[in-house]
Amino acid sequence: MREHHVSVYVCGVTPYDITHLGHAFTYTHFDVLVRYLRYLGYRVTYVQNLTDIDDDILRKAKELGHDWRALGEKNGDRFLEDMRWLGNLQPDIYPRATDVIPDIINLAQDLLGKGWAYENNGSVYFKVYSYKPFGQLSKLPEDQWLIIANERGNHPNDPNKRNPIDFVLWQSAKEGEPSWPSPWGMGRPGWHIECSAMSMKFLGRTIDIKGGGGDLIFPHHECSLAQCECVTGEPLARYWMHTGMVRYRGEKMSKSLGNMVFVKDLKELGPNATRLCLLNQRYGESWEFDHELKKRATEQAALFQAVWRRQSGHGSHLATEVYEQHFHDALADNLDTSEALRIMEHLATDILSDTSRDVADAKGLLNRACTILGLEIRYGG
Repeated sequence: MREHHVSVYVCGVTPYDITHLGHAFTYTHFDVLVRYLRYLGYRVTYVQNLTDIDDDILRKAKELGHDWRALGEKNGDRFLEDMRWLGNLQPDIYPRATDVIPDIINLAQDLLGKGWAYENNGSVYFKVYSYKPFGQLSKLPEDQWLIIANERGNHPNDPNKRNPIDFVLWQSAKEGEPSWPSPWGMGRPGWHIECSAMSMKFLGRTIDIKGGGGDLIFPHHECSLAQCECVTGEPLARYWMHTGMVRYRGEKMSKSLGNMVFVKDLKELGPNATRLCLLNQRYGESWEFDHELKKRATEQAALFQAVWRRQSGHGSHLATEVYEQHFHDALADNLDTSEALRIMEHLATDILSDTSRDVADAKGLLNRACTILGLEIRYGG
């Protein structure tokens, strides 16, 4: 990383629906990452995008009979409100894909000029098999590429493609869809190139940390990496971070299974308990959302709040050095928020165990820890 500065790019939502628990899990952990880096003294530039033009949002808008842009704006605003409710900081830069259409076109032209792409009937495609390292990020075997890509937005039967796995950089205009002028005629960008253009525009050729949900590793991040590295000859990211999937009622959350949990469904828990549900899980691991988890998070929030009401005594001083070291060790261990919370839970219990002790320093440590973790709990003297 460049000294004293860290660049972070996190792939944002496609706002065709409202915020679900998987979104909350991803963006809350990246919020803690940014908070902690800033606490350590780094200057962080945090970019999170909004994919406001995409197959999914066009399909949903048509299904509802709504204007695609109005639908995106409405759900995008709801997403930001949900993030504020959870206590997540606003990213430093929050671009929409439609803000960078000229940059997307320029990137596609660069790929064409360097021989990594081809144009056919107004659409431009990346030649996947021309890039030998393809698959380096996901480590998926080649025979799985097309299967998984097809599940996640690929159109293998596109007659303009030379190979079913090739992915679209620019797609020619279709009747009834929004489009923009380009050297190849009217059209709109493909999904993968949107994030590539935005990350390079706002953070340069190589990002320190790039991430998002684990379901983006392939094909989205694999394709983003290929595009950028073909143009720049440099690594797209120094570090990759991907969050685990959320299960509910024994299955990965899915609209088809009807087991989605939305942030709006958790308002009765309050933001602190909801945030604790999320941060009691390690960011890279999949986990199950259930009643016991909600119960534990509610009790944890009440424990921390009880410390706020605890007046410091005048007896022996409660030492905090070991707690503080273990808290920072946990976050330094691949952002282990679950362990960091366990340490602070022990500290809170210790603070409350003896009302005669001087716990002013201990309450101060808990206050700092909660600030790093984004918990809106106040502590008095």
